[in-house]
Amino acid sequence: MIVVTGGAGFIGSAIAQELNHRGISEILIVDNLDHAEKEKNLAALQYAELKSKEAFLQAVQARALGQVSAIIHMGACSSTTETDAEFLRKNNFEYTRDLAVYALEQNTRFIYASSAATYGDGAQGYLDDESQLQSLKPLNLYGDSKQKFDLWAREQNALEKIVGLKYFNVYGPNEYHKEDMQSLVRKGFFQIQETGKMRLFKSYKPEYGDGEQERDFLYIKDAVAMTLFFLDHPQANGIYNVGSGTARNWNDLAHALFAALGKEPNIEYIDMPASIRNQYQYHTQAEMGKLKKAGCTVPITSLEAGIKDYVQNYLLPGKRLGE
Repeated sequence: MIVVTGGAGFIGSAIAQELNHRGISEILIVDNLDHAEKEKNLAALQYAELKSKEAFLQAVQARALGQVSAIIHMGACSSTTETDAEFLRKNNFEYTRDLAVYALEQNTRFIYASSAATYGDGAQGYLDDESQLQSLKPLNLYGDSKQKFDLWAREQNALEKIVGLKYFNVYGPNEYHKEDMQSLVRKGFFQIQETGKMRLFKSYKPEYGDGEQERDFLYIKDAVAMTLFFLDHPQANGIYNVGSGTARNWNDLAHALFAALGKEPNIEYIDMPASIRNQYQYHTQAEMGKLKKAGCTVPITSLEAGIKDYVQNYLLPGKRLGE
């Protein structure tokens, strides 16, 4: 049995879908179906069992799970604007810690989602080097919760046996339940469909023009392939970046989105909310040398090709992965 936590969510459901493509249906999905779109993600999957995150944690703590070959832990609060530190401590740090302790005891493969949010403003760079973890300064409580677990895992010498994946800006089908945390590809798709234009934030740094703030965008299909590399290669352990290795700006994304829709670009630059200006990242770019050195050679889908596939094969037809 393979466990996928967050299995009805964005990356989790995409991982489960790819396991199905491999002919694997002995999957325990862990998730709370608190959104209609999560239920639709789940409906496209073949799996053996569904447990709530609370019931799964109870089974783990009681050591009553049965035989599990791997836990792919994608379940967490992923909101970068979450302000409840106690909730994040329990949901993101303590929950992950309990699963990791169990997996290490049982000699079960453990792959968990860290986050590029741990890198903060990028002043320390984006190198996935465990020896430099303590120097990173996340800009929000979400990133801090992920950082706390990475540091705990290093202190326990667990990173020699488990894998933490720092996902950068992943976009693609099955993110429909994420509301404000959806990618700008989907948000922009609806803006263009409804108003004929797309809104981007103005820049508040002179070295960046409006819409020129940069991100490392990664298509979901590439993110899944990189994740499952570690299921296939249990000798590879530690912290790894999961990104494209290339920084592209929001204007590039907007132009690719208009092109996928067959429309001329029409971009409106709007004020950035004051509440996020001081924690806004202007540049992210994953260092991908470590992943390549481990033997992972997943071909990267360009931003233009990824957006075209997402728009024309999923957003316009109203489909998700597996449909």
